[in-house]
Amino acid sequence: MKLLSFVKFLCIFFCFAACGAKNNHADIDTSLIDTSNSSKSFLADSFATGQVIPNVICHTNATQSYALYLPASYKTEKLPVIYFFDPHGNGALPLNNYKSLAEEYHFILVGSNNSKNGNDFSTADRIWDNLFTDTKNRLPVTVSQIYVCGFSGGGKVASYLGLHHPEIKSVIAGGAGISLLNSGGAINFTFTAIAGTGDMNMTDLVLINNELDKTTTRHRIIFFNGKHEWAPESTMNTAFAGLQLDAMYKKAIPVNDSFINKFVVDGKASVAALLQADNYTKAAGACNVYTSFLNGLSKQASWFIEKDKSIQSSLSYQRQYNIEQDLFTREENIKHTYQQHFESADAAYWQNTINEVKQKAKQPTPEGAMYQRLQAYLSLAFYSFSNQLINNNRNDEARYFVELYKLADPSNSEAWYFSAMLDARNGDRATTVEDLLKAVANGFADKNRLTNQAEFKEIDLSTVVNKLR
Repeated sequence: MKLLSFVKFLCIFFCFAACGAKNNHADIDTSLIDTSNSSKSFLADSFATGQVIPNVICHTNATQSYALYLPASYKTEKLPVIYFFDPHGNGALPLNNYKSLAEEYHFILVGSNNSKNGNDFSTADRIWDNLFTDTKNRLPVTVSQIYVCGFSGGGKVASYLGLHHPEIKSVIAGGAGISLLNSGGAINFTFTAIAGTGDMNMTDLVLINNELDKTTTRHRIIFFNGKHEWAPESTMNTAFAGLQLDAMYKKAIPVNDSFINKFVVDGKASVAALLQADNYTKAAGACNVYTSFLNGLSKQASWFIEKDKSIQSSLSYQRQYNIEQDLFTREENIKHTYQQHFESADAAYWQNTINEVKQKAKQPTPEGAMYQRLQAYLSLAFYSFSNQLINNNRNDEARYFVELYKLADPSNSEAWYFSAMLDARNGDRATTVEDLLKAVANGFADKNRLTNQAEFKEIDLSTVVNKLR
């Protein structure tokens, strides 16, 4: 079988590839809310508060829409706004995930329904221009607190938009990002990377964070125990609090000493808990995160700076650090081995490899987290091959990679959707429906894509449509 060249694979692989899927701080008081220039015109649209509105049509462009969450406590004041970019264009998903944080911090949440994997950056620009113009004209937006947040391909979009749109003051990139240096844009924003320890892009985000260490840009990377997925609420809570702290540092809002003190107390407790659990490298990482938020804003940053020095001087830290570095080196070497085999290895090799990776990924250890990242890496690689081959109507070769995709990541709806497309091309209607039902069971919810897919025009989709959430 003649497969794609590795160079071509890399081009596919690093584009917007689709992938599988409270320690509360002090409440923000009204001194942190911009009540200047409030206008009753914002009430003209009569948006409901305290609930996610899934589909607000843009006045500027009727082909674009967004999900919206206005906090229940909203009256008429202007509020900070976070724009979310989901890799599958599901604007409501992150809003439902983080609406309680919107209440706590008094933020407006907006989720694009148009930004998704497969768009290029020029499309991202057009989506942003319409989204920002529409929301700025219809919502009580504080223009000094415009933030963007994305996951996976959406993290790349958020990073790109931050570089090219100076109205954006902070970027939160989860699960993926782009290099911010030498990217043709100015870093006029603060940057927060978020990565699961089992995320295949974790090492890439670490490299981006390390690049920013060479600059004066306020930045940090926050880790959580998880895979390639939107961050849990407790992790995003820290990022949301950081938006407020960065805004205080930039004098966009007044300094709130009680908020800062509560943040410090929680930070010290977090570091102590990690040390109690003998997680020295994570404790040092937490010190870096809290330092990045507090440095230049509060003298209490010095506690985390000194604590970090103390931790890093310990033998326990040095031992754990060396183990982690060895694992990162192993991970890169294993990836290189996979890359050499994508064009030549047979199904038996990949089946054995995938089964071994999945088994080792179950270990609750740093090595287990490495194999979680490798499993996700293989999933993304098989997606990329499958997608390219399907688009080129190379169905037999596509089936080979789709079967590997399903084996590597059986809970990924896209694997089953691809399988259904090939079933339909092969004239197997019954199996098409079976695979589509599996796609829905694993989270597929794009009715428009389903009903407009050319392969399914002759298929009775009523059973599948009825199962859509």
